[in-house]
Amino acid sequence: MSVIQGNLNLITQALEAVGHKMEVIPDPSTVHFHLPGDLSVLVHREYDDFVIELVNKFPHEKDGILKFYGTCWKIFNSLNSLELKSLEEPLYLFGQFFQKPLECLTLAYYLPQNAGDIARKFIKDQQLLSFIDAECFIVSTVNALQTPMINASMVLCDRHFGGINYPVGGVGGIAMSLADGLVDKGSEIQYKANVANVILENGKAVGVKLSNGKEFFAKTVISNATRWDTFGKLLKDEELPEEEKNFQKNYVKAPSFLSIHMGVKASVLPAGTDCHHFVLEDDWSNLEKPYGSIFLSIPTVLDPSLAPEGHHILHIFTTAGIEDWEGLSRKDYEKKKELVANEIIKRLENKLFPGLRDSIVLKEVGSPKTHRRFLARNDGTYGPMPRGKPKGLLAMPFNTTSIDGLYCVGDSCFPGQGVIAVAFSGIMCAHRVAADIGLEQRSPVLDAGLLGLLRWLRTLA
Repeated sequence: MSVIQGNLNLITQALEAVGHKMEVIPDPSTVHFHLPGDLSVLVHREYDDFVIELVNKFPHEKDGILKFYGTCWKIFNSLNSLELKSLEEPLYLFGQFFQKPLECLTLAYYLPQNAGDIARKFIKDQQLLSFIDAECFIVSTVNALQTPMINASMVLCDRHFGGINYPVGGVGGIAMSLADGLVDKGSEIQYKANVANVILENGKAVGVKLSNGKEFFAKTVISNATRWDTFGKLLKDEELPEEEKNFQKNYVKAPSFLSIHMGVKASVLPAGTDCHHFVLEDDWSNLEKPYGSIFLSIPTVLDPSLAPEGHHILHIFTTAGIEDWEGLSRKDYEKKKELVANEIIKRLENKLFPGLRDSIVLKEVGSPKTHRRFLARNDGTYGPMPRGKPKGLLAMPFNTTSIDGLYCVGDSCFPGQGVIAVAFSGIMCAHRVAADIGLEQRSPVLDAGLLGLLRWLRTLA
């Protein structure tokens, strides 16, 4: 969703590291769920308010609700108590274990477990379990049984720990502030620089070659492309490493999105409209189907300066596979975008905002092909999705790869999709790289042992 979860701790760390800060606007809620059976749940900023609302909807499951979300808090507090650095750096891990042994053991215990299994230990009501599926779906685009418990806990608790905070001027300001800060620190950013491939010498990554023929050489190469792009395009001439074969065996590409950006007359939104909504009208079985559920963000509810006076911005999106958009003529492609977008808008009009279609003053529609073309995402995907029921996070690759000098970062790496997870991935990668180039203390012998163990565990997942 068009939202920065939590109190921006990880992103704030990155901004402060490059000497920049951002002004944010607190949101009194995270998301308003509109679900089958007229189930409406507002996730309040304050945890106690959220629990009261959920218990009022499911009074017979009060104990189960408190135990499930209480387990989430136990995991979150353990994670939050640690200094977050690379889980691939043994000296850091040993140091954290000796300082916080109970917290480390707690995380180790839940590492191979999924949110759906934990929920079913405490909760029997199928509608409530389906709600928890929806809670996980907006994080990972899969249900609770396929969402690692640690991932679920990170997001389901962080939204209350710091609440939702929207950057003044829009989320694009985060990227611009990071870029400005990096330049201020002496970095150079090459825009419109399409990387064609990673340069290898004797099996080691030593640089990149751009599509215009330019080459850049470095001690390390870090790819934030998807795992499929990194090991299918940037290294297309190389044999796929065994670890990557295992990853592609265990995971498929998560679906992309159909996106609708609209400007509407402010009068169509009732007073007190929440910023973020999730709509699944009739049937729980449609949760993970293409176009089945609708995400909606209205950033101008929090920051009116983003739109002309008397208007609001709506960002609407729903999951969609790229295969549904291939092989169309330009005319048929544009026609299909219009038809699908109008159907989504009609559903929102019926469920939330009567008169929505007549209030539209601007509309732009993007398909999975749009995400692929302009954001260089393989088939428009935003990360991996387990083929079956995963063993927690154990099957996910970390930042190091089988190619010496090449690292990966982003939603294809531990701990997965979502703003918090991707920011954490970046911090872990930076620390691992710093150790490998001599800026942090390291132990080559322990490194080899830990990295070998992690790779072996991933073959079991």
